[in-house]
Amino acid sequence: MKTNHKKSNKKVQTSAAAMLNLLILFSASEKTVAQNTAGIVGIDHVGINVPDLNKAVAFFNDVLGFTPVTQLGPIPLDAEWKKMNHINPATGAVTIKMINAGNGASIEVFEYTDSKGSLNHPNTDDIGASHIAFYVEDINAAVQYLKNKGVKVLGEPFTTPSGDTAGESWVYFETPWGSKMELVSYPNGKGYEKNKPAKILWSPKKQIDTPISESEIKSLVDSHLLIWNEKEIKKREDLMKKVYNENIEMVDSHFVAVGYKEINEFIDGLHNKNKNSRFSRIKAIDVNHNTARLYWQHGSAEKPDATTGMDLFVFENGKVVKLYVFVDNKK
Repeated sequence: MKTNHKKSNKKVQTSAAAMLNLLILFSASEKTVAQNTAGIVGIDHVGINVPDLNKAVAFFNDVLGFTPVTQLGPIPLDAEWKKMNHINPATGAVTIKMINAGNGASIEVFEYTDSKGSLNHPNTDDIGASHIAFYVEDINAAVQYLKNKGVKVLGEPFTTPSGDTAGESWVYFETPWGSKMELVSYPNGKGYEKNKPAKILWSPKKQIDTPISESEIKSLVDSHLLIWNEKEIKKREDLMKKVYNENIEMVDSHFVAVGYKEINEFIDGLHNKNKNSRFSRIKAIDVNHNTARLYWQHGSAEKPDATTGMDLFVFENGKVVKLYVFVDNKK
């Protein structure tokens, strides 16, 4: 990389290396900051009681694709524990298995030996009634699959036509032991997301990472340069939608821009201040898994390297979700 000073070059490379090493940690930690004074960072698991642990786990495994991970018990429960946790005094030991599938919280499955608790499921409108919802990419295909497996599906998928959850399809089904669960799908997002709210609900949909090749990443990085050199706003917006995630976050040493609008406004201001300047690549693009580095220069035809720097990209689902910008000292 050509910069003004060797020290500047070394500083940028050191910063980039540090960023690459900490990138995964930063990406995860900023999403898991405690949301309240209890220090909660997310949902770890949900628990359900079943009459037969082995049959329930077999259903989760064979039909829904869950994998058993841990087992605790059988554990005898003393009288004090039963009283404190509202368990019938005559109920026996408990055995617990933790299972997981895809992205998101795990399910903790309980079986109490010789349970003396109620064998009746609560009605949907009873206090304490609950259900677990699973995200699927194609809800109609998922419903047909469950029916083929002999699972009782409660009606047909319903798609919300308007409001905050517009575009979300859902349907309930029952497990062999009678617990009600749900399938949900919103491949094009939900209605409220179109208003660009400050808080977006977590979704396993956003965690489905589409593999992307090194050549595809390099092509997207080259398109990134086209975006920053494009002077027509509409053409620039069209390119952005192909290269950037709609909630892309660009981090510079002086500011943070989020989404197409904020980045577009910044690029527009850059063009207004430097009407005859362009960005160009000064070194081969480096790719490491889902990250890439671009060393660039910016200037006029007479002085193309008036400003130099490096961009660090993070890719998810075939698009740029994070863009870290390092700028060298101007010449």
